[in-house]
Amino acid sequence: MENQPKLSSSKEVIAYLSQQFPSCFIAEGEAKPLKIGIFQDLVERIPAEMNLSKTQLRSALRVYTSSWRYLYGIKAGATRVDLDGNACGTLEEQHVEHARQQLEEAKARVAAHRAKQRSEAKADDAGKAERRPRKPTARKPAAQNASATDNKSRKPKSDSRQSSPAEGKPVTDISVLKVGQPIRVKAGLSAVDATVLEISKEGVRVQLASGLAMIVRPEHLQF
Repeated sequence: MENQPKLSSSKEVIAYLSQQFPSCFIAEGEAKPLKIGIFQDLVERIPAEMNLSKTQLRSALRVYTSSWRYLYGIKAGATRVDLDGNACGTLEEQHVEHARQQLEEAKARVAAHRAKQRSEAKADDAGKAERRPRKPTARKPAAQNASATDNKSRKPKSDSRQSSPAEGKPVTDISVLKVGQPIRVKAGLSAVDATVLEISKEGVRVQLASGLAMIVRPEHLQF
Protein backbone atom coordinates (compact mmCIF):
# COMPACT_ATOMS: atom_id res chain seq x y z
CA MET A 1 0.00 0.00 0.00
CA GLU A 2 1.33 3.46 -0.91
CA ASN A 3 2.15 5.89 1.88
CA GLN A 4 -0.50 8.50 2.62
CA PRO A 5 0.32 12.25 2.34
CA LYS A 6 1.97 13.40 5.56
CA LEU A 7 -0.20 15.50 7.84
CA SER A 8 1.59 18.84 8.31
CA SER A 9 -0.38 20.61 11.04
CA SER A 10 -2.20 19.86 14.30
CA LYS A 11 -5.43 20.98 12.65
CA GLU A 12 -5.02 18.36 9.94
CA VAL A 13 -4.17 15.69 12.52
CA ILE A 14 -7.29 16.51 14.58
CA ALA A 15 -9.42 16.38 11.40
CA TYR A 16 -7.95 12.94 10.64
CA LEU A 17 -8.64 11.68 14.19
CA SER A 18 -12.25 12.95 13.96
CA GLN A 19 -12.72 10.90 10.77
CA GLN A 20 -11.02 7.74 12.06
CA PHE A 21 -12.52 7.79 15.57
CA PRO A 22 -15.79 9.82 15.35
CA SER A 23 -17.16 8.29 18.59
CA CYS A 24 -14.16 9.75 20.48
CA PHE A 25 -12.95 12.92 18.72
CA ILE A 26 -15.61 15.51 17.92
CA ALA A 27 -14.94 17.87 14.99
CA GLU A 28 -17.49 20.50 16.06
CA GLY A 29 -19.37 21.39 19.20
CA GLU A 30 -18.65 20.36 22.80
CA ALA A 31 -15.98 17.65 22.91
CA LYS A 32 -16.06 14.52 25.06
CA PRO A 33 -13.50 13.95 27.85
CA LEU A 34 -10.80 11.54 26.60
CA LYS A 35 -9.67 8.36 28.27
CA ILE A 36 -6.51 8.73 30.36
CA GLY A 37 -3.67 7.11 28.37
CA ILE A 38 -5.42 7.52 25.03
CA PHE A 39 -2.13 8.61 23.46
CA GLN A 40 -0.76 5.06 23.63
CA ASP A 41 -3.98 3.70 22.15
CA LEU A 42 -3.57 6.06 19.20
CA VAL A 43 0.05 5.02 18.63
CA GLU A 44 -1.05 1.41 18.41
CA ARG A 45 -4.07 1.94 16.14
CA ILE A 46 -2.94 4.62 13.67
CA PRO A 47 -1.58 2.91 10.52
CA ALA A 48 2.15 3.30 9.92
CA GLU A 49 1.53 4.50 6.37
CA MET A 50 0.08 7.73 7.78
CA ASN A 51 3.65 8.82 8.61
CA LEU A 52 2.33 10.44 11.78
CA SER A 53 5.13 10.95 14.31
CA LYS A 54 4.62 10.80 18.07
CA THR A 55 5.63 14.45 18.30
CA GLN A 56 2.88 15.45 15.87
CA LEU A 57 0.37 13.32 17.74
CA ARG A 58 1.26 14.82 21.14
CA SER A 59 1.05 18.34 19.71
CA ALA A 60 -2.38 17.65 18.16
CA LEU A 61 -3.71 16.17 21.43
CA ARG A 62 -2.42 19.21 23.34
CA VAL A 63 -4.24 21.56 20.96
CA TYR A 64 -7.44 19.49 21.13
CA THR A 65 -7.54 19.20 24.94
CA SER A 66 -6.73 22.89 25.50
CA SER A 67 -9.50 24.13 23.24
CA TRP A 68 -12.47 25.89 24.83
CA ARG A 69 -14.96 23.37 23.51
CA TYR A 70 -13.02 20.54 25.15
CA LEU A 71 -12.60 22.42 28.47
CA TYR A 72 -16.36 23.10 28.49
CA GLY A 73 -16.91 19.33 28.31
CA ILE A 74 -14.78 18.69 31.42
CA LYS A 75 -17.52 19.08 34.02
CA ALA A 76 -18.85 17.22 36.99
CA GLY A 77 -20.69 14.02 36.05
CA ALA A 78 -19.17 13.77 32.55
CA THR A 79 -17.76 10.39 31.42
CA ARG A 80 -14.45 9.78 29.68
CA VAL A 81 -14.47 7.76 26.43
CA ASP A 82 -11.98 5.57 24.57
CA LEU A 83 -11.32 5.58 20.81
CA ASP A 84 -14.50 3.64 20.16
CA GLY A 85 -16.69 5.84 22.36
CA ASN A 86 -16.87 3.38 25.25
CA ALA A 87 -17.21 4.86 28.74
CA CYS A 88 -13.97 4.76 30.74
CA GLY A 89 -14.94 6.25 34.11
CA THR A 90 -16.24 9.58 35.37
CA LEU A 91 -14.14 12.70 35.80
CA GLU A 92 -12.45 13.40 39.12
CA GLU A 93 -13.11 16.68 40.91
CA GLN A 94 -9.50 17.82 40.57
CA HIS A 95 -9.64 17.36 36.80
CA VAL A 96 -12.85 19.39 36.61
CA GLU A 97 -11.32 22.20 38.70
CA HIS A 98 -8.14 22.20 36.62
CA ALA A 99 -10.17 22.49 33.40
CA ARG A 100 -12.21 25.34 34.90
CA GLN A 101 -9.04 27.27 35.77
CA GLN A 102 -7.60 26.70 32.30
CA LEU A 103 -10.79 27.99 30.72
CA GLU A 104 -10.80 31.14 32.89
CA GLU A 105 -7.15 31.82 32.09
CA ALA A 106 -7.79 31.34 28.37
CA LYS A 107 -10.72 33.76 28.46
CA ALA A 108 -8.63 36.29 30.40
CA ARG A 109 -5.85 36.10 27.80
CA VAL A 110 -8.31 36.63 24.97
CA ALA A 111 -9.91 39.59 26.77
CA ALA A 112 -6.49 41.15 27.43
CA HIS A 113 -5.49 40.64 23.81
CA ARG A 114 -8.68 42.28 22.54
CA ALA A 115 -8.26 45.20 24.97
CA LYS A 116 -4.70 45.69 23.69
CA GLN A 117 -5.91 45.64 20.10
CA ARG A 118 -8.58 48.26 20.87
CA SER A 119 -6.02 50.44 22.63
CA GLU A 120 -3.59 50.18 19.73
CA ALA A 121 -6.38 50.93 17.26
CA LYS A 122 -7.34 54.07 19.21
CA ALA A 123 -3.71 55.16 19.40
CA ASP A 124 -3.35 54.57 15.66
CA ASP A 125 -6.50 56.60 14.92
CA ALA A 126 -5.24 59.40 17.16
CA GLY A 127 -1.91 59.37 15.34
CA LYS A 128 -3.64 59.57 11.97
CA ALA A 129 -5.77 62.47 13.20
CA GLU A 130 -2.64 64.33 14.33
CA ARG A 131 -0.97 63.76 10.97
CA ARG A 132 -4.05 64.75 9.00
CA PRO A 133 -3.71 68.36 7.69
CA ARG A 134 -6.13 70.68 9.35
CA LYS A 135 -8.40 72.87 7.28
CA PRO A 136 -7.55 76.56 7.68
CA THR A 137 -10.07 78.53 9.68
CA ALA A 138 -11.90 81.06 7.55
CA ARG A 139 -10.94 84.53 8.67
CA LYS A 140 -11.69 87.96 7.33
CA PRO A 141 -8.58 89.62 5.87
CA ALA A 142 -6.97 91.88 8.41
CA ALA A 143 -6.38 94.51 5.76
CA GLN A 144 -10.08 94.58 4.95
CA ASN A 145 -11.01 95.01 8.61
CA ALA A 146 -8.41 97.72 8.98
CA SER A 147 -9.69 99.42 5.86
CA ALA A 148 -13.24 99.37 7.18
CA THR A 149 -12.04 100.84 10.48
CA ASP A 150 -10.07 103.52 8.67
CA ASN A 151 -13.05 104.39 6.52
CA LYS A 152 -15.16 104.82 9.63
CA SER A 153 -12.52 106.96 11.30
CA ARG A 154 -12.04 109.02 8.12
CA LYS A 155 -15.74 109.77 7.72
CA PRO A 156 -16.01 113.51 7.27
CA LYS A 157 -17.35 115.44 10.20
CA SER A 158 -19.63 117.78 8.41
CA ASP A 159 -20.47 119.87 11.45
CA SER A 160 -16.92 120.95 12.34
CA ARG A 161 -15.39 121.40 8.87
CA GLN A 162 -18.31 123.05 7.16
CA SER A 163 -19.32 125.41 9.95
CA SER A 164 -15.81 126.83 10.53
CA PRO A 165 -15.29 128.50 7.13
CA ALA A 166 -18.87 129.72 7.06
CA GLU A 167 -18.53 131.54 10.34
CA GLY A 168 -19.10 135.26 10.05
CA LYS A 169 -21.99 137.66 9.63
CA PRO A 170 -22.97 138.29 5.99
CA VAL A 171 -22.90 141.88 4.68
CA THR A 172 -26.43 142.96 3.72
CA ASP A 173 -25.81 146.70 3.33
CA ILE A 174 -22.55 147.99 1.83
CA SER A 175 -23.31 151.48 3.04
CA VAL A 176 -22.14 150.50 6.47
CA LEU A 177 -18.70 149.59 5.15
CA LYS A 178 -15.74 151.99 5.40
CA VAL A 179 -12.50 152.17 3.45
CA GLY A 180 -9.69 150.42 5.30
CA GLN A 181 -12.14 148.23 7.21
CA PRO A 182 -11.12 144.56 7.57
CA ILE A 183 -13.55 142.22 5.86
CA ARG A 184 -13.79 138.55 4.85
CA VAL A 185 -14.35 137.38 1.32
CA LYS A 186 -16.09 134.05 0.71
CA ALA A 187 -14.30 131.82 -1.76
CA GLY A 188 -16.26 128.57 -2.15
CA LEU A 189 -16.67 126.93 1.27
CA SER A 190 -13.94 129.01 2.88
CA ALA A 191 -13.40 132.71 3.55
CA VAL A 192 -10.20 134.76 3.37
CA ASP A 193 -9.20 137.98 5.07
CA ALA A 194 -9.25 141.23 3.06
CA THR A 195 -9.35 145.04 3.45
CA VAL A 196 -11.93 147.39 1.93
CA LEU A 197 -10.29 149.71 -0.67
CA GLU A 198 -13.32 151.30 -2.36
CA ILE A 199 -17.11 151.12 -2.20
CA SER A 200 -19.05 151.67 -5.46
CA LYS A 201 -22.24 150.65 -7.23
CA GLU A 202 -20.42 147.84 -9.02
CA GLY A 203 -19.44 146.33 -5.68
CA VAL A 204 -16.78 146.55 -3.06
CA ARG A 205 -13.14 146.71 -4.14
CA VAL A 206 -10.99 144.80 -1.67
CA GLN A 207 -7.38 143.81 -1.28
CA LEU A 208 -6.63 140.28 -0.20
CA ALA A 209 -3.88 139.39 2.27
CA SER A 210 -1.88 138.13 -0.69
CA GLY A 211 -1.91 141.67 -2.19
CA LEU A 212 -4.42 140.88 -4.92
CA ALA A 213 -7.11 143.56 -5.41
CA MET A 214 -10.55 142.65 -6.74
CA ILE A 215 -14.17 143.81 -6.85
CA VAL A 216 -16.52 141.60 -4.83
CA ARG A 217 -20.31 141.57 -4.80
CA PRO A 218 -21.92 142.18 -1.37
CA GLU A 219 -23.29 138.61 -1.02
CA HIS A 220 -19.70 137.32 -1.01
CA LEU A 221 -18.66 139.50 1.95
CA GLN A 222 -18.70 138.76 5.68
CA PHE A 223 -17.85 140.81 8.72
